[in-house]
Amino acid sequence: MNIFMTGGTGFVGTTLARELSAASHRVTILTRPGKEKKTSLAGVSYVDGDPTRRGPWQEKVPGHDVLINLAGSPVFARWTDAVKKDLRESRILTTAHLVEALESGPGERPSLLSTSAVGYYGFHGDEELDETSGPGSDFLAALALEWEEKALEAEKRGVRVVICRFGIVMGKNGGALAQMVRPFHFGAGSPLGSGRQWFSWIHEMDLVRIFLFLMENQEITGPVNCTAPHPVRNRELTKIIGRVLGVPTFLPAVPGFLVSLILGEFGSVLLKGQKVLPVKLLKAGFRFEYPDMEKALKSLLK
Repeated sequence: MNIFMTGGTGFVGTTLARELSAASHRVTILTRPGKEKKTSLAGVSYVDGDPTRRGPWQEKVPGHDVLINLAGSPVFARWTDAVKKDLRESRILTTAHLVEALESGPGERPSLLSTSAVGYYGFHGDEELDETSGPGSDFLAALALEWEEKALEAEKRGVRVVICRFGIVMGKNGGALAQMVRPFHFGAGSPLGSGRQWFSWIHEMDLVRIFLFLMENQEITGPVNCTAPHPVRNRELTKIIGRVLGVPTFLPAVPGFLVSLILGEFGSVLLKGQKVLPVKLLKAGFRFEYPDMEKALKSLLK
């Protein structure tokens, strides 16, 4: 297949581009001018452009079988007004400009696989959430809702749209995992707040396999929870990391007020969480290679 990708040089995009190349797909990656390009992958090429701005790069979009929209600034930061503006523009403007560039000719139905996040659901305690659950009302939920609405506008152009709601991506070369395990190396690993909050996650290689699965299964549309089938509570996650690393986890929990003091509004994401299940994927027959956290961490940390 011919694939156009935004965010292809980021944490998830780099891994996905490598696996798409290995599967003999042809991939065009949109990158900002001056950004380092890894040209060693067979079948992978690059086009310069700022996805938050209209430009000549949009002329390269038509004619592809699949559009993968991964672009978006990391949410793991203290949410100042400037950070919130960047979080929104990097997602909403990129998606809007990508959709503007889409065309479907006679007999063609390209696919747009557009990223969202489980933050869409807001915070629901122990409630199990699937793709039919409604959106939350906090900042991250409102951002995800607007992000998804922009992507779904592509349906008016005859495009199949799949909304990929990511859990926290666990990978070797970036993302949240490195930040999570750092305190454990100093003997300071401990739960956050009550420790009862749910952590919905996905192994990076299962996420790649999900994209390949969605490319092949054209009947799947709309939201898809890209999360492992076994979310864990924060306290359980702490114990698993300790076991895998072989370090003790006897310290008391970090008080919630301290997390909020350091991280501000973003702290609520870590202190509340949500229990999200990949119901649509499981019903479609997708099989996870890393369904539980301990197996996933052993593959990533050993």
